[in-house]
Amino acid sequence: MNTGKIQISPVDVEERKKLGIKAGDTVRVWQKIEEKGKTRLQAFEGVVLAVKHGTEPGATFTVRKVSLGVGVEKIFPLYSPVIDKIEILKRARVRKAKLYFVRDKVSRELRRIFRKTVEMGIATKGAAELEEERKRAEEELKKQQEEEAKRAEEEAKKAEVEAKVAEATDETSKEAVETEEKSAGESTEAAEESAEASKDEASNEEESQADDLTKIEGIGPKIAEALNNAGIKTFADLAAAKDEDVQEIIKDIPGNHKADTWNEQAALARDGKWDELKDLQDKLDGGVAKDEEAKEAVEEVEK
Repeated sequence: MNTGKIQISPVDVEERKKLGIKAGDTVRVWQKIEEKGKTRLQAFEGVVLAVKHGTEPGATFTVRKVSLGVGVEKIFPLYSPVIDKIEILKRARVRKAKLYFVRDKVSRELRRIFRKTVEMGIATKGAAELEEERKRAEEELKKQQEEEAKRAEEEAKKAEVEAKVAEATDETSKEAVETEEKSAGESTEAAEESAEASKDEASNEEESQADDLTKIEGIGPKIAEALNNAGIKTFADLAAAKDEDVQEIIKDIPGNHKADTWNEQAALARDGKWDELKDLQDKLDGGVAKDEEAKEAVEEVEK
């Protein structure tokens, strides 16, 4: 079953619809005249008196002109294939849809009636123009098809060359891939062993670098573990920490723990002054300076 569009007229119907002929337009209608087996074009130029049936299939428009003092009128079907093209030369502002009354007017009165005219220059395409456009479109299509065929041929040649190159290097690449996979496996194993060794060394180094914070009076194993978890692992870390920060870390550990002298003790331990640290701890009570002598000793360390 053919579901394509059925062409009922050789003219461009949409183009004739968009032309918008109105009463008062000055138009030039090109008619096809057949004489002795030949076709020629004849122009009929005049004023549109009336347009009937709008843009329907049976639409018509009446054109009047005065030739040698004689008025001549023609009624043209809008979609007639006998009309090659229609040109709208001027457009006048008129108050009526039918201008039959101009038949009885003299030329002077007609000039007054059509005094408000505008040059338009609108026209449909003639058969010659349509044929030229069709030929140009065919040439462009042919050129495009040739370019596509040429491009496809070049791509096919390129693919053939690539296939030959791939076939020639297939065996060599296969051996190279096997060798590479083997070496990659060996290097992966070596890298894993190296990573494990580095991890062990890092953990051992971290353990060796950490100080025993329980040497500070007032710090037990639980407090030392809490400080380590908070990032305070050495005497230097504890000496640099603020009392309120350390107190915040140990607030959840049961007991009345005071961190007032921990950073002073840690400073002595950091500097290796163990004798001075022992003298200071002898004066403290559970890491807290309760008497004047202990407070003076802490102030001495702070200085």
